[in-house]
Amino acid sequence: MRTQSSATTASPIAVTAPREESGGLGTLQAALGVVAFSLTFPSTAWGLESFGPWSLVAVRGVLAAVVAGGCLLALRVRLPARRHLAGLAVVAAGVVLGFPMLTTLALETSTTAHAAVVVGLLPLTTAVFSALRTGARPSRRFWLAAVAGAAAVIAFTLAQSGGTLTVADGFLFAALLVCAAGYTEGGRLARVMPGWQVIGWALVLCLPLSLPAVALALAYEPVHLTGHGIAGLLWVALGSQFLGLVVWYRGMAAIGIPRASQLQLAQPLLTLVWSALLLGERFTAAAPLTAVAVLVCIAVTQRS
Repeated sequence: MRTQSSATTASPIAVTAPREESGGLGTLQAALGVVAFSLTFPSTAWGLESFGPWSLVAVRGVLAAVVAGGCLLALRVRLPARRHLAGLAVVAAGVVLGFPMLTTLALETSTTAHAAVVVGLLPLTTAVFSALRTGARPSRRFWLAAVAGAAAVIAFTLAQSGGTLTVADGFLFAALLVCAAGYTEGGRLARVMPGWQVIGWALVLCLPLSLPAVALALAYEPVHLTGHGIAGLLWVALGSQFLGLVVWYRGMAAIGIPRASQLQLAQPLLTLVWSALLLGERFTAAAPLTAVAVLVCIAVTQRS
């Protein structure tokens, strides 16, 4: 791999943005990312049938990094510029390490349906991080709709848990913060390099940590391979951790971080459907009511 030339590294982010994707294509790519992410929690639950939480996170990171690194090598992609390394480190810490680990720990004691609804706050969290980090200033109507969607998610969460928050909720709220930071930095970087390279380099950067973590975790956590466990591992590693983030970052680069983030309001509702179909979980009548409220908020934020 070759390092980028000095002419390339001298130009600022705002100037080096590549050709913009069309709004419709960008929205489609972000939506495909949301669909991929909506399968993450059910797939994690399957993966936990075969692996311990630390083993599952470490192995998924290594598998995704091997695929991403292979693509980078095969296409002879240049090493990222030094000015982008800090942003890639934030993506790695938030999206590759923090979010998978925290949500996997939460799913040991929480249902996937409950976890999905809590993580429904991610769009609002990402929009706030984006405003602070990039100077984006969405309209008042955008913020009102985003807050309304978040309020619907919080009400659903409290109703499902009897009005109290659990240790699993603590893991999930922490996951929201680190993932929003990773999404924001990844969305910014995806304007100067292809989205798949953003997550690809982030995954590769984590290899010095994930490789020893695999050996250590597998030595202490028993492994009982099942069809569900293997399928869950493959999806969280390749579908959620790599392919989903590729289209997600491309979508954010095309239509903007705040607007793309609001598409994720649909993610908990999709996860509820997957949880019922794949895991046999049941949810109350509040779910469709929340779905209607959230979808209305999505429509408003997209028009804003």
